[in-house]
Amino acid sequence: MTQRTGTTATTRRFAVATIALLAATLVAGCDDKDAPEAAPPPPDPKQELLDAVPGEQDPAFRFTTSGDVSGVVDPANRGMDIDTVTKDKDFTLEMSFRMIESRTWMKVNFKGDKNIQKLMKLPTTWMELDPTKVDGPDSLPTYEGTDPGNAEVIIQAASDVQAGEGGTYTGTVDLSAQPDLADALDGVAKLSDAITQIPLTAVVGADGNLTSLTLAIPADGEQKASEYVVEYFDFGSAPAIVAFTEDEAEKAPTAAYDLLNG
Repeated sequence: MTQRTGTTATTRRFAVATIALLAATLVAGCDDKDAPEAAPPPPDPKQELLDAVPGEQDPAFRFTTSGDVSGVVDPANRGMDIDTVTKDKDFTLEMSFRMIESRTWMKVNFKGDKNIQKLMKLPTTWMELDPTKVDGPDSLPTYEGTDPGNAEVIIQAASDVQAGEGGTYTGTVDLSAQPDLADALDGVAKLSDAITQIPLTAVVGADGNLTSLTLAIPADGEQKASEYVVEYFDFGSAPAIVAFTEDEAEKAPTAAYDLLNG
């Protein structure tokens, strides 16, 4: 929480600034020739992209990333909804998570010929999870900020960023500049050691928000070319993320932890 400086301190700073401004004006008035104004520095396309990445000051917005992941981020409430879809030959698993700071809820839905949901004794309603019953910190998602697609890390590793028409940007991502980036993308794109340079394209909307970022991952051997895509949209119109009440969510049973820890 930001600490207020108080009315007295604010007034004192205002008075000092006013005196300095008056002094500068008097000095300038004594000179017959106006000093030329310094030209503003040229825009930095890479910094423009970084500034467009969602931050804590932004309103709630929706997102999608490659790998069938979507959801809502609500910076004001430090909350996030995540929906994932995993397909198997015998079933489709839909998992949804709601995170508000350190609290996490989960909902599971198995679709397929076999009634896996019933066999596993998993409810179809929201369940609040106890973090002490989950093995490993990576098994339980929690609110970790406003950039679920890791756009900022990707842009930081980009070079030769150029601005085009209509809010478009291009560049090249150097994986050797960010060794952790390959690990961050491992869940959605398999990157061999031979792939070090990846073309990047991005779009910034008229409101100054990053709306999409795409990595064009090249083919390598038997691995086909693919794309990693992040989209951020509906700024200000996405729903707020609030905690479930006791009537809306139950305590997670043992079967839920078996699923996560398995």
